[in-house]
Amino acid sequence: MRVRCSLLRVWGQVVVLEGLLEEEIIVAEYHKKIKDAFEVFDHEANNTVDVREIGTIIRSLGCCPSEGELHDLIAEVEEEEPTGYIRFEKFLPVMTEVLLERRYRPIPEDTLLRAFEVLDPSKRGFLTKEELIKYMTEEGEPFSQEEMEEMLSAAIDPESNSIHYKDYIAMMVVDDS
Repeated sequence: MRVRCSLLRVWGQVVVLEGLLEEEIIVAEYHKKIKDAFEVFDHEANNTVDVREIGTIIRSLGCCPSEGELHDLIAEVEEEEPTGYIRFEKFLPVMTEVLLERRYRPIPEDTLLRAFEVLDPSKRGFLTKEELIKYMTEEGEPFSQEEMEEMLSAAIDPESNSIHYKDYIAMMVVDDS
């Protein structure tokens, strides 16, 4: 009986160690992804990036925070006296936590489709450019001019001057696998 308990205790510790090792591997993989994304914008190679690039870096890591959430994240990683730059040492732990907690995940495809269908009550399968601009700049958390231009360049079919939202959703959806 004593041997069996000892074996179970050892087996339990092995399982715990395997779990810890898995988490360490995941964290190391996240650290590499974060570092690689950060370095793209570290033009001076001094472990800093312009604060205006943080949203792009975060989105390149598969996160989709709202503008408000992005401002909160920036406030968390900025220096006490903002310099206009974010240091990698401050960004890494915050972004690692975001990724581990799977915060700011993209909206699922079926949810996006339902949202577009609400804006298209006659079920045409598209919205005109004018309709899209109205909805995106006047409703909810409004898009900035830059965000609107970026969306229009990707979403609008130049021949019909409209967005065929099923095609747009298919293009936007992030494969999580």
